[in-house]
Amino acid sequence: MAEFIRIGVDLAKNYFQIHALSSEGAPALKRKVTRGKMREFFLQIAPCRVGMEACGSAHYWGRELKAMGHDVLLMPPAYTKPYVKRGKNDAVDAEAICEAVSRPGMRFVPIKSADQQATLMLHKTRDLLVKQRTMSVNAVRSHLAEFGIVVAKGIGRVDELLDLAEGDATLPNATVMAVKVLGQQIEALEKGLQDLEKEITKAHARSEMSRSLSEIPGIGKLVASVIAASVPDPSVFKSGRDFAAWLGLTPRQNSSGGKQTLGAITKAGNRYIRKLLVLGATSLLSVVGKRKGGLRDWIVGLLAKKPARLVTVALANKLARIVWAMMKNGECFRTEIFARA
Repeated sequence: MAEFIRIGVDLAKNYFQIHALSSEGAPALKRKVTRGKMREFFLQIAPCRVGMEACGSAHYWGRELKAMGHDVLLMPPAYTKPYVKRGKNDAVDAEAICEAVSRPGMRFVPIKSADQQATLMLHKTRDLLVKQRTMSVNAVRSHLAEFGIVVAKGIGRVDELLDLAEGDATLPNATVMAVKVLGQQIEALEKGLQDLEKEITKAHARSEMSRSLSEIPGIGKLVASVIAASVPDPSVFKSGRDFAAWLGLTPRQNSSGGKQTLGAITKAGNRYIRKLLVLGATSLLSVVGKRKGGLRDWIVGLLAKKPARLVTVALANKLARIVWAMMKNGECFRTEIFARA
Protein backbone atom coordinates (compact mmCIF):
# COMPACT_ATOMS: atom_id res chain seq x y z
CA MET A 1 0.00 0.00 0.00
CA ALA A 2 1.47 3.37 -1.05
CA GLU A 3 2.13 5.98 1.61
CA PHE A 4 2.06 9.77 1.22
CA ILE A 5 2.35 12.63 3.70
CA ARG A 6 -0.24 14.73 1.89
CA ILE A 7 -2.21 14.88 -1.34
CA GLY A 8 -3.71 17.79 -3.25
CA VAL A 9 -6.76 17.07 -5.38
CA ASP A 10 -8.11 19.44 -8.03
CA LEU A 11 -11.78 18.55 -8.49
CA ALA A 12 -13.65 18.77 -11.78
CA LYS A 13 -16.69 17.19 -13.44
CA ASN A 14 -15.16 14.08 -14.99
CA TYR A 15 -11.42 14.19 -14.35
CA PHE A 16 -9.47 14.79 -11.14
CA GLN A 17 -5.84 15.89 -10.94
CA ILE A 18 -3.83 14.44 -8.05
CA HIS A 19 -0.56 15.77 -6.64
CA ALA A 20 0.87 13.45 -3.95
CA LEU A 21 4.05 13.82 -1.87
CA SER A 22 5.71 10.85 -0.17
CA SER A 23 8.09 13.16 1.76
CA GLU A 24 9.24 16.78 1.78
CA GLY A 25 11.53 17.42 -1.18
CA ALA A 26 10.75 14.11 -2.88
CA PRO A 27 9.42 14.02 -6.45
CA ALA A 28 5.66 14.30 -6.51
CA LEU A 29 3.30 11.74 -7.94
CA LYS A 30 1.15 13.49 -10.52
CA ARG A 31 -1.81 11.59 -11.86
CA LYS A 32 -5.03 12.36 -13.67
CA VAL A 33 -7.88 10.00 -12.79
CA THR A 34 -11.47 9.68 -13.93
CA ARG A 35 -14.44 9.89 -11.61
CA GLY A 36 -14.79 6.09 -11.69
CA LYS A 37 -11.14 5.58 -10.69
CA MET A 38 -11.16 8.12 -7.85
CA ARG A 39 -12.19 5.70 -5.10
CA GLU A 40 -9.93 2.96 -6.47
CA PHE A 41 -6.89 5.25 -6.22
CA PHE A 42 -7.51 6.28 -2.61
CA LEU A 43 -8.35 2.73 -1.50
CA GLN A 44 -4.84 1.69 -2.54
CA ILE A 45 -3.01 4.22 -0.35
CA ALA A 46 -2.58 4.51 3.41
CA PRO A 47 -4.66 7.17 5.23
CA CYS A 48 -3.06 10.61 4.89
CA ARG A 49 -3.93 14.30 4.72
CA VAL A 50 -5.93 15.22 1.63
CA GLY A 51 -6.53 18.83 0.60
CA MET A 52 -9.26 20.05 -1.75
CA GLU A 53 -10.85 23.35 -2.64
CA ALA A 54 -14.33 23.94 -1.21
CA CYS A 55 -16.05 23.94 -4.59
CA GLY A 56 -18.70 21.85 -6.32
CA SER A 57 -18.85 18.21 -5.08
CA ALA A 58 -16.08 18.89 -2.49
CA HIS A 59 -18.28 18.03 0.50
CA TYR A 60 -19.38 14.78 -1.15
CA TRP A 61 -15.82 13.67 -1.84
CA GLY A 62 -14.80 14.87 1.62
CA ARG A 63 -17.33 12.51 3.20
CA GLU A 64 -16.29 9.65 0.89
CA LEU A 65 -12.57 10.00 1.62
CA LYS A 66 -13.11 10.45 5.35
CA ALA A 67 -15.00 7.16 5.35
CA MET A 68 -11.81 5.58 3.96
CA GLY A 69 -9.82 6.95 6.89
CA HIS A 70 -8.21 9.97 5.23
CA ASP A 71 -7.88 13.36 6.93
CA VAL A 72 -9.72 15.58 4.47
CA LEU A 73 -9.39 19.37 4.63
CA LEU A 74 -11.34 21.79 2.45
CA MET A 75 -10.03 25.28 1.73
CA PRO A 76 -11.64 28.37 0.18
CA PRO A 77 -10.42 28.61 -3.45
CA ALA A 78 -9.27 32.20 -2.88
CA TYR A 79 -6.84 30.99 -0.20
CA THR A 80 -5.10 28.53 -2.54
CA LYS A 81 -4.61 31.04 -5.35
CA PRO A 82 -1.40 32.61 -3.88
CA TYR A 83 0.30 29.20 -4.16
CA VAL A 84 -0.38 28.87 -7.90
CA LYS A 85 2.83 29.23 -9.90
CA ARG A 86 3.09 30.86 -13.30
CA GLY A 87 0.49 29.56 -15.71
CA LYS A 88 -2.68 27.72 -14.78
CA ASN A 89 -3.82 24.20 -15.46
CA ASP A 90 -5.17 21.28 -13.42
CA ALA A 91 -1.70 20.00 -12.50
CA VAL A 92 -0.56 23.43 -11.30
CA ASP A 93 -3.78 23.86 -9.29
CA ALA A 94 -3.36 20.45 -7.62
CA GLU A 95 0.23 21.33 -6.69
CA ALA A 96 -0.94 24.65 -5.20
CA ILE A 97 -3.62 22.84 -3.17
CA CYS A 98 -1.06 20.35 -1.89
CA GLU A 99 1.18 23.21 -0.76
CA ALA A 100 -1.63 25.29 0.74
CA VAL A 101 -2.97 22.44 2.88
CA SER A 102 0.40 22.22 4.65
CA ARG A 103 0.39 25.85 5.84
CA PRO A 104 -0.15 26.18 9.62
CA GLY A 105 -2.14 29.39 9.28
CA MET A 106 -4.51 28.09 6.60
CA ARG A 107 -8.26 28.33 7.25
CA PHE A 108 -10.38 25.31 6.49
CA VAL A 109 -14.05 24.75 5.68
CA PRO A 110 -15.88 22.11 7.78
CA ILE A 111 -17.31 19.25 5.75
CA LYS A 112 -21.10 19.29 5.69
CA SER A 113 -23.17 16.18 6.19
CA ALA A 114 -25.66 14.93 3.61
CA ASP A 115 -28.58 16.15 5.77
CA GLN A 116 -27.06 19.62 6.05
CA GLN A 117 -26.57 19.82 2.30
CA ALA A 118 -30.15 18.65 1.79
CA THR A 119 -31.41 21.46 4.04
CA LEU A 120 -29.32 24.00 2.13
CA MET A 121 -30.74 22.65 -1.12
CA LEU A 122 -34.25 23.36 0.18
CA HIS A 123 -33.25 26.95 0.94
CA LYS A 124 -31.53 27.51 -2.39
CA THR A 125 -34.48 26.05 -4.28
CA ARG A 126 -36.88 28.24 -2.30
CA ASP A 127 -34.77 31.31 -3.07
CA LEU A 128 -34.84 30.43 -6.78
CA LEU A 129 -38.63 30.00 -6.81
CA VAL A 130 -39.11 33.33 -5.01
CA LYS A 131 -37.08 35.05 -7.72
CA GLN A 132 -39.06 33.31 -10.46
CA ARG A 133 -42.35 34.26 -8.80
CA THR A 134 -41.24 37.89 -8.59
CA MET A 135 -40.28 37.85 -12.27
CA SER A 136 -43.64 36.34 -13.25
CA VAL A 137 -45.63 38.84 -11.16
CA ASN A 138 -43.65 41.75 -12.59
CA ALA A 139 -44.27 40.42 -16.10
CA VAL A 140 -48.04 40.27 -15.51
CA ARG A 141 -48.10 43.78 -14.06
CA SER A 142 -46.03 45.33 -16.84
CA HIS A 143 -47.91 43.63 -19.67
CA LEU A 144 -51.37 44.49 -18.33
CA ALA A 145 -50.31 48.07 -17.59
CA GLU A 146 -49.97 48.49 -21.37
CA PHE A 147 -53.72 47.83 -21.57
CA GLY A 148 -54.61 50.15 -18.69
CA ILE A 149 -55.14 47.44 -16.07
CA VAL A 150 -53.34 48.35 -12.85
CA VAL A 151 -53.79 47.38 -9.19
CA ALA A 152 -52.05 48.36 -5.98
CA LYS A 153 -48.61 47.02 -5.12
CA GLY A 154 -48.10 43.75 -3.26
CA ILE A 155 -47.93 40.06 -4.05
CA GLY A 156 -51.39 39.65 -2.49
CA ARG A 157 -53.01 41.76 -5.22
CA VAL A 158 -51.98 39.47 -8.08
CA ASP A 159 -55.22 37.47 -7.98
CA GLU A 160 -57.17 40.72 -8.29
CA LEU A 161 -55.07 41.65 -11.31
CA LEU A 162 -55.65 38.29 -12.97
CA ASP A 163 -59.42 38.51 -12.33
CA LEU A 164 -59.55 41.97 -13.92
CA ALA A 165 -57.74 40.67 -16.99
CA GLU A 166 -60.02 37.65 -17.28
CA GLY A 167 -63.14 39.80 -17.03
CA ASP A 168 -62.01 42.48 -19.49
CA ALA A 169 -63.73 41.78 -22.81
CA THR A 170 -61.65 44.43 -24.63
CA LEU A 171 -58.38 42.51 -24.23
CA PRO A 172 -57.09 40.64 -27.29
CA ASN A 173 -57.28 36.86 -27.10
CA ALA A 174 -53.49 36.56 -27.30
CA THR A 175 -53.14 38.77 -24.22
CA VAL A 176 -55.69 36.75 -22.26
CA MET A 177 -53.88 33.51 -23.14
CA ALA A 178 -50.46 34.91 -22.14
CA VAL A 179 -51.83 36.19 -18.82
CA LYS A 180 -53.46 32.83 -18.16
CA VAL A 181 -50.13 31.03 -18.71
CA LEU A 182 -48.35 33.43 -16.36
CA GLY A 183 -51.12 32.99 -13.78
CA GLN A 184 -50.74 29.21 -13.92
CA GLN A 185 -47.00 29.58 -13.48
CA ILE A 186 -47.44 31.82 -10.45
CA GLU A 187 -49.88 29.34 -8.94
CA ALA A 188 -47.44 26.46 -9.49
CA LEU A 189 -44.61 28.47 -7.94
CA GLU A 190 -46.78 29.25 -4.92
CA LYS A 191 -47.52 25.55 -4.48
CA GLY A 192 -43.83 24.70 -4.77
CA LEU A 193 -42.90 27.34 -2.19
CA GLN A 194 -45.46 25.99 0.27
CA ASP A 195 -44.09 22.45 -0.13
CA LEU A 196 -40.50 23.63 0.34
CA GLU A 197 -41.36 25.63 3.44
CA LYS A 198 -43.05 22.57 4.95
CA GLU A 199 -39.86 20.57 4.42
CA ILE A 200 -37.76 23.39 5.88
CA THR A 201 -40.04 23.37 8.93
CA LYS A 202 -39.46 19.61 9.32
CA ALA A 203 -35.69 20.07 9.01
CA HIS A 204 -35.86 22.87 11.59
CA ALA A 205 -37.77 20.63 14.00
CA ARG A 206 -35.18 17.83 13.65
CA SER A 207 -32.22 20.10 14.47
CA GLU A 208 -31.70 20.94 18.13
CA MET A 209 -29.34 23.78 17.19
CA SER A 210 -31.86 25.28 14.79
CA ARG A 211 -34.62 25.18 17.41
CA SER A 212 -32.31 26.87 19.91
CA LEU A 213 -31.37 29.67 17.50
CA SER A 214 -35.02 30.39 16.70
CA GLU A 215 -35.45 31.65 20.28
CA ILE A 216 -33.46 34.76 19.34
CA PRO A 217 -35.74 37.71 18.43
CA GLY A 218 -35.62 38.32 14.69
CA ILE A 219 -34.37 34.77 13.99
CA GLY A 220 -37.15 32.59 12.62
CA LYS A 221 -37.11 29.02 11.38
CA LEU A 222 -35.75 30.02 7.95
CA VAL A 223 -32.73 31.88 9.35
CA ALA A 224 -32.11 29.35 12.11
CA SER A 225 -32.24 26.30 9.84
CA VAL A 226 -29.97 27.75 7.14
CA ILE A 227 -27.36 28.89 9.67
CA ALA A 228 -27.40 25.53 11.48
CA ALA A 229 -26.87 23.77 8.14
CA SER A 230 -24.24 26.21 6.83
CA VAL A 231 -22.05 26.24 9.95
CA PRO A 232 -21.47 22.65 11.13
CA ASP A 233 -18.50 23.75 13.27
CA PRO A 234 -18.73 27.28 14.75
CA SER A 235 -15.25 26.93 16.30
CA VAL A 236 -13.67 27.68 12.92
CA PHE A 237 -14.51 31.32 13.70
CA LYS A 238 -12.37 32.84 16.45
CA SER A 239 -15.07 35.26 17.55
CA GLY A 240 -18.54 36.54 16.81
CA ARG A 241 -16.95 39.35 14.82
CA ASP A 242 -15.24 36.82 12.55
CA PHE A 243 -18.60 35.14 11.96
CA ALA A 244 -20.22 38.51 11.18
CA ALA A 245 -17.31 39.30 8.84
CA TRP A 246 -17.89 35.97 7.07
CA LEU A 247 -21.43 37.17 6.41
CA GLY A 248 -20.21 40.56 5.14
CA LEU A 249 -21.80 42.52 8.01
CA THR A 250 -18.64 44.22 9.30
CA PRO A 251 -17.16 47.54 8.08
CA ARG A 252 -14.54 47.42 5.36
CA GLN A 253 -11.11 48.47 6.62
CA ASN A 254 -8.63 50.64 4.75
CA SER A 255 -6.23 51.29 7.61
CA SER A 256 -2.56 52.22 7.44
CA GLY A 257 0.12 53.80 9.59
CA GLY A 258 -1.79 53.12 12.80
CA LYS A 259 -4.81 55.11 11.61
CA GLN A 260 -8.03 53.15 11.38
CA THR A 261 -10.34 53.95 8.49
CA LEU A 262 -13.66 52.11 8.37
CA GLY A 263 -16.13 52.20 5.50
CA ALA A 264 -19.44 50.56 4.67
CA ILE A 265 -20.06 46.86 5.30
CA THR A 266 -18.11 44.56 2.99
CA LYS A 267 -21.14 42.57 1.71
CA ALA A 268 -18.74 39.65 1.26
CA GLY A 269 -19.53 36.05 2.10
CA ASN A 270 -22.90 34.34 2.28
CA ARG A 271 -25.45 36.65 0.63
CA TYR A 272 -28.47 34.51 1.46
CA ILE A 273 -27.89 34.41 5.22
CA ARG A 274 -26.98 38.10 5.26
CA LYS A 275 -30.20 38.97 3.45
CA LEU A 276 -32.31 36.93 5.87
CA LEU A 277 -30.61 38.50 8.90
CA VAL A 278 -31.21 42.02 7.56
CA LEU A 279 -34.85 41.17 6.82
CA GLY A 280 -35.25 39.75 10.32
CA ALA A 281 -33.66 42.86 11.82
CA THR A 282 -35.97 45.08 9.76
CA SER A 283 -39.01 43.19 11.04
CA LEU A 284 -37.73 43.39 14.60
CA LEU A 285 -37.16 47.13 14.29
CA SER A 286 -40.79 47.68 13.26
CA VAL A 287 -42.11 46.16 16.51
CA VAL A 288 -39.43 47.39 18.88
CA GLY A 289 -41.97 49.56 20.72
CA LYS A 290 -43.88 46.45 21.78
CA ARG A 291 -40.85 44.73 23.29
CA LYS A 292 -39.20 45.01 26.69
CA GLY A 293 -35.78 44.28 28.12
CA GLY A 294 -32.20 44.74 27.02
CA LEU A 295 -32.94 44.18 23.34
CA ARG A 296 -35.38 47.07 23.18
CA ASP A 297 -33.08 49.36 25.21
CA TRP A 298 -30.14 48.66 22.91
CA ILE A 299 -32.15 49.37 19.75
CA VAL A 300 -33.82 52.51 21.12
CA GLY A 301 -30.48 53.88 22.27
CA LEU A 302 -28.99 53.35 18.82
CA LEU A 303 -32.03 54.83 17.05
CA ALA A 304 -31.55 58.03 19.05
CA LYS A 305 -28.16 58.53 17.40
CA LYS A 306 -28.29 56.79 14.02
CA PRO A 307 -30.66 56.47 11.02
CA ALA A 308 -33.07 53.53 11.05
CA ARG A 309 -31.47 51.80 8.06
CA LEU A 310 -28.05 51.90 9.64
CA VAL A 311 -29.51 50.55 12.88
CA THR A 312 -31.06 47.68 10.92
CA VAL A 313 -27.65 46.58 9.61
CA ALA A 314 -26.07 47.07 13.05
CA LEU A 315 -28.81 44.90 14.55
CA ALA A 316 -28.19 42.20 11.92
CA ASN A 317 -24.51 42.31 12.92
CA LYS A 318 -25.47 41.99 16.59
CA LEU A 319 -27.78 39.05 15.87
CA ALA A 320 -25.00 37.29 13.95
CA ARG A 321 -22.66 37.62 16.94
CA ILE A 322 -25.31 36.29 19.31
CA VAL A 323 -25.95 33.35 16.97
CA TRP A 324 -22.23 32.47 16.96
CA ALA A 325 -21.99 32.73 20.76
CA MET A 326 -24.97 30.39 21.23
CA MET A 327 -23.63 27.88 18.71
CA LYS A 328 -20.12 27.97 20.19
CA ASN A 329 -21.11 27.73 23.85
CA GLY A 330 -24.29 25.68 23.51
CA GLU A 331 -26.28 28.20 25.56
CA CYS A 332 -29.89 29.30 25.24
CA PHE A 333 -30.83 32.89 24.48
CA ARG A 334 -31.07 35.09 27.54
CA THR A 335 -32.60 38.56 27.20
CA GLU A 336 -30.43 40.13 29.89
CA ILE A 337 -27.24 39.28 27.96
CA PHE A 338 -28.27 41.66 25.20
CA ALA A 339 -28.01 44.65 27.52
CA ARG A 340 -24.37 43.86 28.29
CA ALA A 341 -23.32 42.76 24.77
